[in-house]
Amino acid sequence: MEYSTSNEILSSFRAPKESLGDLDSEAAAKLIAATADIALVIDSDGLITDVSLGSRELSEEGFAGWIGKPWIDTVTNESRAKIEDLLNDARSDAPHRERQVNHPSASGPDVPVRYTAIQFGNSGQLIAIGRDLRALAELQQKLVEAQQEMEREYTRLRNAETRYRLLFQIASEAVLIVDATASPRKIVEANPAAVELLSTTKDKLSGRDLGSVFSAKDMKAVDEMVATVRAGGHADDITVRLANQDGEFGLSASIFRQEGSVYCLIRIIPDVQHAAPADAKRTESKMLRLIEEMPDGFVVVGQDKRILMANTAFIEFAQLATAEQVVGEPLDRWLGRTSVDLDVLTANLRKHGSVRQFSTILRDEFGATEQVEVSAVSVMKDDKPCYGFSIRTSGRRRVNNVTSAVNFPKSAGQLTELIGRISMKEIVRDTTDMIERMCIESALELTGNNRASAAELLGMSRQSLYAKLHRYGLSDFEEDKSN
Repeated sequence: MEYSTSNEILSSFRAPKESLGDLDSEAAAKLIAATADIALVIDSDGLITDVSLGSRELSEEGFAGWIGKPWIDTVTNESRAKIEDLLNDARSDAPHRERQVNHPSASGPDVPVRYTAIQFGNSGQLIAIGRDLRALAELQQKLVEAQQEMEREYTRLRNAETRYRLLFQIASEAVLIVDATASPRKIVEANPAAVELLSTTKDKLSGRDLGSVFSAKDMKAVDEMVATVRAGGHADDITVRLANQDGEFGLSASIFRQEGSVYCLIRIIPDVQHAAPADAKRTESKMLRLIEEMPDGFVVVGQDKRILMANTAFIEFAQLATAEQVVGEPLDRWLGRTSVDLDVLTANLRKHGSVRQFSTILRDEFGATEQVEVSAVSVMKDDKPCYGFSIRTSGRRRVNNVTSAVNFPKSAGQLTELIGRISMKEIVRDTTDMIERMCIESALELTGNNRASAAELLGMSRQSLYAKLHRYGLSDFEEDKSN
């Protein structure tokens, strides 16, 4: 960056000797130091003989240690040619020009400085007066970043406007945008479906009174709906008739603000389509009531596993008074021995979409637990999964004596069901019992129920075999053929 400031356009003192008097070197040094961020005294060989720094930051960069170094060696490679130009211009009659050079920094980015070099005396000495441009460079960088951010935001808004404009144009429903602040209400814009429905043109529809689109007896109802939406943010849908058309239409309105003005978006829905949402709402209401009254607990949680809604049965299971006490709380506060149970459930829901008869426990607020079975399903809502859990008590139907030494699992499948219900020590004990029983049964079958041979085959005494036969309920086998 270079700035042309020739001697011809600079104004100097008219009578410096009279006005400044005998200005000595000390006064000149103070004057230069006060007006410059950095000042260098350079001899005829280009070596720096003295340095004046106007800030602590420049001193910390090591600039005070330049004395005795060639000025050209204190700058970056791309700035060396500018130093040569500054030296040559100062020693000739060429106009003095300011030049920006960069000094390398050990602690961060290069330090930009704008220099002017002036020769004084007859010995070829120069004085270079510099201005630190880091603050200016930082402001310029912030300006560039702000401009780039504005460009990105403008592009984002333009793309969003394009998408919404496209949706507005291709929507199959008739849509009107109305100025809600005007009286009477004026139509600002209409999509092609509205233009076709009203049998007019876009130009004729724009600026038209909203009430004139509908039959005379419905004008007041339409105006009241817009006023209600403007005042409260929402209003119930109404049924209207269009001017000069048969058939009823549903009318709904929503409000939005733009550039300080208030607008209403009016949807005109044919009566068939208008009736369908009402039927759907009634069906949905019945379904929600059935879920609320069902005897099994039902809970809906979000992606973060916090409860969005729960029916009365679950609230009773948890020994709470109201639904507000569970909404927003983590489900594993009540469901599961540990949080691992719920993690396993949700992992399977994400993978398979549904889970049936998952065995776990339900804890109430007072610490009491109950065996339950959980069936769950995953559905998407606003591109995010939510999970529904149906919880049914199963403690009285399940095996109550799973830890009994006699009633151990009969198969590996039954053993798997115990995981999470009892400790690993008990599971290992029951697994050992199951393997012992299977080995004894196999040995008896191989030996034709000959207990002496079976004991020898198993590597145990007959007394030990008889004790285990009695323990595992196998004493009904035929008597030892050798007895």
